Amino acid sequence: MSSKKDKFSLKDKNFMKLAFELARTRKGLTGSNPSVGCLIVKNDMIISIGQTGYNGRPHAEYSAIKNSYEKLDGAKMYVTLEPCNHYGKTPPCTNLIIKSGISKLIYPIEDIDKKVKGKSFRILSNKNIKVSKGLLKKEALSLYDSYIKNRLDKLPFVTAKIAVSKDNLIYSKGNKRITHKNSDKLTHYLRYKNDSIMISVKTLNIDNPRLDCRLKGYEKYSPKRIILDKNLEIKLTSNIFKSANRNNTIIFYNQSSLKKIKTLKKKGIKLVKLTLDKDGLFNLRIILKKTFSLGVRNLLIEGGDKITKKFDKR
Repeated sequence: MSSKKDKFSLKDKNFMKLAFELARTRKGLTGSNPSVGCLIVKNDMIISIGQTGYNGRPHAEYSAIKNSYEKLDGAKMYVTLEPCNHYGKTPPCTNLIIKSGISKLIYPIEDIDKKVKGKSFRILSNKNIKVSKGLLKKEALSLYDSYIKNRLDKLPFVTAKIAVSKDNLIYSKGNKRITHKNSDKLTHYLRYKNDSIMISVKTLNIDNPRLDCRLKGYEKYSPKRIILDKNLEIKLTSNIFKSANRNNTIIFYNQSSLKKIKTLKKKGIKLVKLTLDKDGLFNLRIILKKTFSLGVRNLLIEGGDKITKKFDKR
């Protein structure tokens, strides 16, 4: 039972946890929009669910309402983030909720987007829909860590992955593998959950990686490849060059021969020329700002110790 201190019941918490699971499965796959999970409940039974679509549309609330085979009069909606309330690429979810007949809405936190933040409570309350917020707020803030970073700082959310042996080696000149097949699967899972992946040209030319997702059934979710290559030293025999097209590869550089530039552009690779700092290196904050402007929201760093340490100090 709920108390004055806790206005939410155990059932409320359990339904919201299920909504969180729906949101987590799409996290990193919804473009610039947050991944949202939604449950519609009537007489303590789940009658419909929804998730944010791949690349951000349709919204979870829309899907849950449209997916229901039952009338929604008197139903409760549990949604992991404040519903949108403005016209953008889709109509406001608040309009759909009002028309649906849903009588109660529960969500944990307000949307960080200024166009939405705090307005849905007033809009829906004015239409006699009971609105409660604050359920499992800490869990929601953790779920939306990357989205909050994107919106507040206009920067991608960065995850760094590096393999280290027990004796602190990250690279072996021999054939000895540092990673295990299970950690390799985790690597591909991280590639699936991030829209872009970044390495240095040194890693590219030594390892000749593919940087794709090779989990069965998820190959089409391979991330965009971003290469830091100040002198355009990328080998034209590399897997990255051979598989490059205008949608999947970006190279940051400072200088190179006109011939190399033309060759890379002809392949469809996007080249971004940047100045170097006093140490002859790229300014990583400038790179992050540029990648954000190019649509990167979740960035996986999968290089050697130098690039990883530089991001850690940023």
